[in-house]
Amino acid sequence: MPLGLRSKNLAISSNQPMPAIETLLTFFIASLLLALAPGPDNLFVLTQSALRGRSAGLAVTLGLCTGLLVHTTAVALGLAALFAASALAFTLLKLCGAGYLLWLAWQAWRASSTSIRTTAEDRLNGWQLYRRGILMNITNPKVSVFFLAFLPQFADPSRGPLTQQLLLLGAIFIVATILVFGGIALLAGLLGAWLTRSPGLQRIMNRLTATVFVGLAFKLALSER
Repeated sequence: MPLGLRSKNLAISSNQPMPAIETLLTFFIASLLLALAPGPDNLFVLTQSALRGRSAGLAVTLGLCTGLLVHTTAVALGLAALFAASALAFTLLKLCGAGYLLWLAWQAWRASSTSIRTTAEDRLNGWQLYRRGILMNITNPKVSVFFLAFLPQFADPSRGPLTQQLLLLGAIFIVATILVFGGIALLAGLLGAWLTRSPGLQRIMNRLTATVFVGLAFKLALSER
């Protein structure tokens, strides 16, 4: 290939958006579904909102999302170096990630409905709730493992720097979390009564989450470096 044509093709490739809009939309929808699934984080937001009002739930939400910034940065920097260094390491990480997602799918599928407890011991002020949200997130190694398994599937090295793509995906995940958890905080009374009276709804959400995890696991297992 002539040098000039090769340079032109490289320039076109470097100007591609990262990642594709369709990929970002799929990732955003998956993130919304995962944030909606009943779990300790969104149930804690729900509990504190019911006890202390909307501002308490929003404080927890901001704390949890601040913690996600730490995980996103760590995963983005670490994965970029790993992918560039070793095809074998990428394959092992891919298979471990797929296995972890399948385990999450099994846990979600067999999960029973969760009771929502609201006790006086859970009552904290806004700053304490914000700090608790941060600590709950950054001290949970499962979040980093989940990001290691989840984010790389939507990144494409041919569309730009991998680190920047992973940071962008992490930011989108945080936006989805803010939207869902913020909505829970604003509608705490209605949602609390609904979930308390509807264990069947919780089972449906858990099984929808399990289906999403299975799909992500197969997508990850079939991905290429």
